Amino acid sequence: MDFGASMFFTDYSMTPTALAQALEERGFESVWAPEHSHIPLSRESPFPGGGDVPKRYYDVMDPFVTLTAAAMATKTLRVATGICLVVQRDPIQTAKLVASIDQVSGGRFVFGIGAGWNAEEMANHGTAFKTRMALMQERVEAMKAIWTQPKAEYHGQFVDFGPMMTWPKPVQKPHPPVLVGGNFPHGARRALAFGDAWMPLASMPAYADIGEFIPRFRQMAAEVGRDPASVAIQVNNVPEEPARLARYRDQGVIRVVVSLPSAKEDEILPILDRWVPLMRGVTS
Repeated sequence: MDFGASMFFTDYSMTPTALAQALEERGFESVWAPEHSHIPLSRESPFPGGGDVPKRYYDVMDPFVTLTAAAMATKTLRVATGICLVVQRDPIQTAKLVASIDQVSGGRFVFGIGAGWNAEEMANHGTAFKTRMALMQERVEAMKAIWTQPKAEYHGQFVDFGPMMTWPKPVQKPHPPVLVGGNFPHGARRALAFGDAWMPLASMPAYADIGEFIPRFRQMAAEVGRDPASVAIQVNNVPEEPARLARYRDQGVIRVVVSLPSAKEDEILPILDRWVPLMRGVTS
């Protein structure tokens, strides 16, 4: 089982270059960057974590920029979006971004995606909250066509374009892994419909530990005709709990991701150092 770390990169956090180098030096496998284009001042959409929206959500930098910096500063560290809000991004341009960062990183990009929770943010991009899941699936399918076909075309309800030529194509074949965020059962179903892996949070108000749903996810995969072994599972926002981490490993989770605060080195490096023996204990 691999270990990654996620940070909302801001102008007051540790830089993506510095964090990526610190992670690689300590044996982490990947760095993850979430995104929000903006946060509308209207608060009709409640923050999933409860209370006010944290400041870092307003301030976060574009993930493709920060991850490119991270990739250029490292040799083996994988760089990943977690999550990219594809319902707010043009699929043709996003396909080019993904292929480009996979090229410049030498095939180290992981495409973590989701639909998001902020209806007002989506509306500013012309996306209807009600149909966002169907839109997300079509955009992912359209991007896969662009990545894998020399003369790609796609015709759907929300995404529609005729034959086109666009390069570069990704280094990874057929394309970088697409990890679909979301909890059980709806996020799990979406991962099985158009993803390479399922990416839930370790815990939410509705459940204490996502581990209880992993056997049910594999059963669901078999029921829809997908080989359970072919759909990976990654768990985000994991706590510093050796027993739980070992349980995820034993359940076949491929990667866990630690959520870091948007802070400078003096706060972040001690956190990373605490994780090093935890990682060794689970992977040894």
